[in-house]
Amino acid sequence: MNPSHPVARRGSALAANLGLSERLFASSADKAMAKAIDDGIERVEAGLIREVSFADSIADASTRYLLQAGGKRVRPMLTLLTAQLGAGITDEVITAAEAIEITHLGSLYHDDVMDESERRRGVPSAQTVWGNSVAILTGDLLFARASQLMAQLGERAIRMQAGTFERLVLGQLHETVGPVEGDDPIEHYIQVLADKTGSLIAAAAQSGLIFSGADPAYEAPVVEFGEKIGIAFQLIDDVIDLSPQPETTGKVPGTDLRAGVVTLPVLRLTELARTDAASADLLRRIERDVMPVADGAEPVDPHDTNTLASRIVPSRDTVDAIVAELRAHEATTATYDEAHRWAREAVAALDPLPEGTVKKALTRFAESVVDRAS
Repeated sequence: MNPSHPVARRGSALAANLGLSERLFASSADKAMAKAIDDGIERVEAGLIREVSFADSIADASTRYLLQAGGKRVRPMLTLLTAQLGAGITDEVITAAEAIEITHLGSLYHDDVMDESERRRGVPSAQTVWGNSVAILTGDLLFARASQLMAQLGERAIRMQAGTFERLVLGQLHETVGPVEGDDPIEHYIQVLADKTGSLIAAAAQSGLIFSGADPAYEAPVVEFGEKIGIAFQLIDDVIDLSPQPETTGKVPGTDLRAGVVTLPVLRLTELARTDAASADLLRRIERDVMPVADGAEPVDPHDTNTLASRIVPSRDTVDAIVAELRAHEATTATYDEAHRWAREAVAALDPLPEGTVKKALTRFAESVVDRAS
């Protein structure tokens, strides 16, 4: 790579944010594309700061909070990347990228309230700082701002945003309610991931095609890619949730477990517990000592001495040890393997796309998703 080129000199944001090697951009045309995307993400960053600003001082502080905490901007980066299959980064592509990222940002505020997460992106979560009500209303404000941006792009953008938002909410609802009688718990869980995570990543990739005027024949492949890589992304998150390195993940190990969120490692463990005594014992201890409310049980009232007397509250060391045991269990290994399978299927969906840097970058992104540590 020519060291005098701007991408080589300062490093490519495209490469960094999507986990790509800069060797991927070997030709001068590839370097020019990467430079255009890097410039585009700088425009998106400036737009995000502008669009999450509010005259109200509380709203202004709370909406900026997680934006300023960081984030890889994977979704807008995908929008800018797929736009290279059309006319490139138009003003409409930038607007769509901003709307997609603001939608994602708003969902984080709501997710952290529902999951009772204490940290997000290495900082205390919004509800830890301001309380649940402000955090929920902040998410609502961000969703409203994203809708305003999409409205600038016309009816198709409005319909896409509404459909994606509907799936986000349904995914969260189905996760909250859980599978009903007759549902396969694992199939139910995968559908939740497709709705909560895959739908927005798919919309990000699709937006780049639509608003750059790319060949409509490419839409179905990138939507399928987005859905499947979103599932893979979340399954790896399930594994990362058990990581013993909070300084890397920005979360307490076992955050989902401690909040009573059933993830794929727990579902796989439940399957194994039917025939394996050791797995059954681990599952029992997870439900009793880690998850705050066992199925059908009431939360423990810390002021009710009679209730406390009947249940020994486990120490943090005990909970940490149980989380570590699940991390090393074959149920978690199976989750990791399944994430890789979804990533391979996502790459296979790209077959109809033309050969070139965009397809190579999407393929490498899929690989990096399942190889990440945070």
